[in-house]
Amino acid sequence: MACFFRRKIAEKLGRALQQSEDVFIPALTAVPVLKKQQGADFRLLIGTLRASGILPSSGDIQVQTENLATQLKQDNVVEHISAARGIINFKVNRKLLAQKLLEPFGNGENDKFGLNSELFNTLTTGTTLVEYSSPNIAKKFHAGHLRSTIIGNFIANLKQSLGNDVIRMNYLGDWGMQFGLLGAGFGQFGSPEKLKQNPLQHLFEVYVRVNKEAENNEDMKQAARDFFRQLEQHESHVVSLWQQFRDITVKEYQDIYERLGVHFDVYSGESFHQDQAQEVVQQLQSRGLLKTSEKGTGVVDLSPNRDMTNVCTVLRSDGTTLYITRDIAAAINRKEKYSFDEMIYVTDKSQENHFSQLFQILLAMGHSWADGCRHVSFGLVQGMKTRAGEVVFLEDVLDEARARMLNNMSQSNTTKELENPEDTAEKVGISALIIQDFKGPLQSDYKFNWDRMLQAQGDTGVFLQYTHARLCSLKQTNKGVEAVAFDPSLLSEQTCTAILQHLLRYDEVLYQSAQDLQPKHLVNFLLKLCHLIASAHRELPVKGSPEAVAQARLRLFSGACSVLANGMRILGITPVNKM
Repeated sequence: MACFFRRKIAEKLGRALQQSEDVFIPALTAVPVLKKQQGADFRLLIGTLRASGILPSSGDIQVQTENLATQLKQDNVVEHISAARGIINFKVNRKLLAQKLLEPFGNGENDKFGLNSELFNTLTTGTTLVEYSSPNIAKKFHAGHLRSTIIGNFIANLKQSLGNDVIRMNYLGDWGMQFGLLGAGFGQFGSPEKLKQNPLQHLFEVYVRVNKEAENNEDMKQAARDFFRQLEQHESHVVSLWQQFRDITVKEYQDIYERLGVHFDVYSGESFHQDQAQEVVQQLQSRGLLKTSEKGTGVVDLSPNRDMTNVCTVLRSDGTTLYITRDIAAAINRKEKYSFDEMIYVTDKSQENHFSQLFQILLAMGHSWADGCRHVSFGLVQGMKTRAGEVVFLEDVLDEARARMLNNMSQSNTTKELENPEDTAEKVGISALIIQDFKGPLQSDYKFNWDRMLQAQGDTGVFLQYTHARLCSLKQTNKGVEAVAFDPSLLSEQTCTAILQHLLRYDEVLYQSAQDLQPKHLVNFLLKLCHLIASAHRELPVKGSPEAVAQARLRLFSGACSVLANGMRILGITPVNKM
């Protein structure tokens, strides 16, 4: 594994510079694989040692580089050490590289590869609460909620794979004046029969109709206010109808989540915290943080000079609480209930100011744990349409992805006979959606493109699935060849070395992903791995090779297949074995 080699190089550096070897571990990075060029395996940036005070920050960096390189001796692990401009390169023994990297795959440790790295020692451990998806109840699942759902799922999977206890929370939009409108509207336009047949579609139609009606009808607006007031006062017949809307919604959303391979440990919502929100107001008051604005609203002054130039409204003039007041209450309640070490909110970038204010208010209230709260924001998806036109609902997008993929598979010469082609098309279609979304920085908006997304050749989810299926087929065809032991000296070809060098980077990629919570690092790593596998598959046949050569090559392909599958699962993709 990469740890073994990193540690060996760090020992040399520790002896040469009279420092603990641990300080060099984060400074040593695996070298990205370049086309047709067999370079070094690890490198050390001298600038990193200068910045951390291990080497003097003054003086000629090149002289420092060359002096240090000459103090480091080669041995049977590190075969070659060379100095470049401000960099020291290390090349490790090729036989040992293959042996150490591929050994775990013969010991039944396929799922643990790269996950026991000492790089992760500096990351937050313990309990991580991730709040994501969070759609509004009584509405069909809008395609706009796709990003929060899959990004949050990736973060939860990543944290879990690195050993954290993860609480996956869906914080539903299940409170507010829109339920007054819906409740009043259902009383006038609703049909219990239609509600049974197609629940969310019917509620959506009622909501559209009552909204239109309320534009010019003061009585309807008043009926909505009355309904919501009764809801806040917990009047049983009103609460019963609201609960029915909520249960219907959660049940239908769970069907969508199941298709996406997403699950939640907790379905929470604003409604859970409406009473606690009043307690928050009292706490703000007792701490002297609650001010009254000229409009009569309750505000918290967040301006540096406390001159009311930057305020956050937490109370309407009529004394009712707002979304942020309920968010403050929810955060305090979660800390008490789950004792999390970090909490991550996943929403679009329009809410950046909201979360900045939320964290500031929590800290002002004396909750130092708010330093462990993070907001992961993302941009918008542009041009997401189905053949029927502008898309509204996620279900339509998933159906279309499956239908298009099924059509592509039926026209492909390489498609195998499948037991359940619809299920395969669904899984591959969803991986195409996920990879298109994850390839760039999350904060960027991106243009949705069906044709590019579903290409089998190119950097797509389809290419990842095709490569995985191909490797599974290779293992199946050569079932009797696999052996516990293999001869690593038989993997000396450049295409083998390229895959091994690339696998050295896996723990670094996970570490980088855990720091900035961006899936693009892992996506790009897996796509590059697939390209390297494609080259090796062409040049290194297993069938027809001498037995020892076939065993060694199969171990390489099996190891690559395991890493590919593990990485895909972290991204929220279910690998297919045939396509």
